[in-house]
Amino acid sequence: MGSPFKPISCTRKTPYRLETKNLSYQLCSQLDEYRTLCFGANPRRVGKFILKDVNCEARPGELTAIAGPSGAGKTTLLEILAGRIPPSSKVSGQVLVNHRLMDVNRFRRASGYVTQEDALFPSLTVRETLMYSALLRLPGGRKVAVTRVTELMKELGLDHIADSRIGGGLESDHGISGGERRRVSIGVDLVHDPVVILIDEPTSGLDSASALNVVSLLRLMAFNQGKTIVLTIHQPGFRILELFDGLILLSDGFVMHNGSLNLLEARLKLAGHHIPNHVNVLEFALDVMESLVIHATSESGNNQFLLSDRERIDRKMRMQYAKIVKEKALLYSNSPMEEILILGQRFCRNIVRTKQLFITRVIQALVAGFVMGTIFLNVGSKQSQLALQTRSGFFAFSLTFLLSSTTEGLPIFLEERRTFMRETSGGAYRVSSYVLANTLVFLPFLLMVGLLYTTPVYWLVGLRKDMDGFLYFSLVVWLVLLMSNSLVACFSTLVPNFILGSSVISGLMGSFFLFSGYFISEEKMPRYWIFMHYLSMFKYPFECLMINEYGGEQGKMRCIEISNGECILHGVEFLRQQDLKETQKWTNLAVMGGFIIGYRVLNFFILWFRCYRTRK
Repeated sequence: MGSPFKPISCTRKTPYRLETKNLSYQLCSQLDEYRTLCFGANPRRVGKFILKDVNCEARPGELTAIAGPSGAGKTTLLEILAGRIPPSSKVSGQVLVNHRLMDVNRFRRASGYVTQEDALFPSLTVRETLMYSALLRLPGGRKVAVTRVTELMKELGLDHIADSRIGGGLESDHGISGGERRRVSIGVDLVHDPVVILIDEPTSGLDSASALNVVSLLRLMAFNQGKTIVLTIHQPGFRILELFDGLILLSDGFVMHNGSLNLLEARLKLAGHHIPNHVNVLEFALDVMESLVIHATSESGNNQFLLSDRERIDRKMRMQYAKIVKEKALLYSNSPMEEILILGQRFCRNIVRTKQLFITRVIQALVAGFVMGTIFLNVGSKQSQLALQTRSGFFAFSLTFLLSSTTEGLPIFLEERRTFMRETSGGAYRVSSYVLANTLVFLPFLLMVGLLYTTPVYWLVGLRKDMDGFLYFSLVVWLVLLMSNSLVACFSTLVPNFILGSSVISGLMGSFFLFSGYFISEEKMPRYWIFMHYLSMFKYPFECLMINEYGGEQGKMRCIEISNGECILHGVEFLRQQDLKETQKWTNLAVMGGFIIGYRVLNFFILWFRCYRTRK
């Protein structure tokens, strides 16, 4: 029986060797940066060094582990190696890829980076999760993606749970186990066959058997496929420790050891230590770290405590990379239209399978329509000042309900944002494709919700009795839902969590309602608050509903208030009193469309800026 992994020819992909030279990373707050820039503060007194003069390497075909106590700088070093913290004013030293300075954008697309937290969609199955990643990252279409995903699931041992949902999110279903979920996360970043894989704490939260299984898979992958694999680990067991080809031991940002496990054991013995039988080498080294510092300092006059033993032993392998020609930057695997179709399909499945959002939203719209219709039953056909006020109240309450109810989509937007940041940082697709797909998916969904609410409520309340009035009413409701959804999508890119997001959005909705003109007319508003009146998302649909009900040819003949058997107020006269014109029926719709487009464009620029800031 051979290995389940198929060896990949080295002629197809260039092996990557990662190396750092005198790498330091200083953590500065924005206040510290401002003081340094504006007041010339001493940079040595500003911020804290997370990494200090780090010299280390990771070779192709080897599994390299970054170990050390908590706060030693393991994750920071891994993020710098992955290009997630590219060289800047906070980073000094060099990060080399095949003896050349790292090209961050090109390297990110050729590598895979797995974070400690699994950024997966709970409602998707294992097969769907890997398929969408393959469709976005691999050229060649669905046939190539299906072949790659089938092979990858066999390699990772996931074929027996291929049709099981990930779980662990908004749904009550627990889904697959923690070890299986970790392997799926690794598979998502392996689907495009990267030459470098960097993983943050792959064994975190797993039992010993699952942890050993995950690391064994990575070891086989590095050996058989010639990949460069680097991972961080806190305190591995003895069996896991034996799988590592190289070990980078950090303490307080310094490299205490960079080499093989055997060399670490030899250094400990040279320092006069005896390793007990029941303690592995790494655990013992962490306990006697101080002796390694003293021993390393006596060998070297700088902050690099030990040069790599592999660098001294095998110089021939190091020299072969000097002839490598710089590769061209990779392009996106799909066209914008293909990206929109793939992302739209994935987003649609997430909505339909998220029962708390989909089924509850549908039932809510239908039930609210019937309840509102029975409360305001036939109020539209009554002719009195009280009936006029009641109809206005019905319009205002309907808009309040419609605009506030779409905040339920905030959790899905926040959950999608984590995956979006990970995928776009690796060059999977364009930001514009994501925003367009997100927008297009909600068009039919919100249209269905709007019709479920509009149909019962319009006829039960007894509003304008013709099909044109009903269609216009439905159009206004649909645009209101889209405006609210666009607002939520926009602010979901700014807020850090659901609690703050719901608070901010609820506050904005309350402000919009207050300045809508329903409680206080535009003429009586203070001039310094008048801008809020024109920014209010209540103002324009409220005016549309009033014009639709009392305007047009029917409004000229419609009597809405009778006194002593005579009509004293017609619909068009009432609109004239409210300073509403018939032409506003369509211009207000255009303004509402402008709100939808504006919030989506703002959403695009915020997401683009976040991606740009992450890259730069």
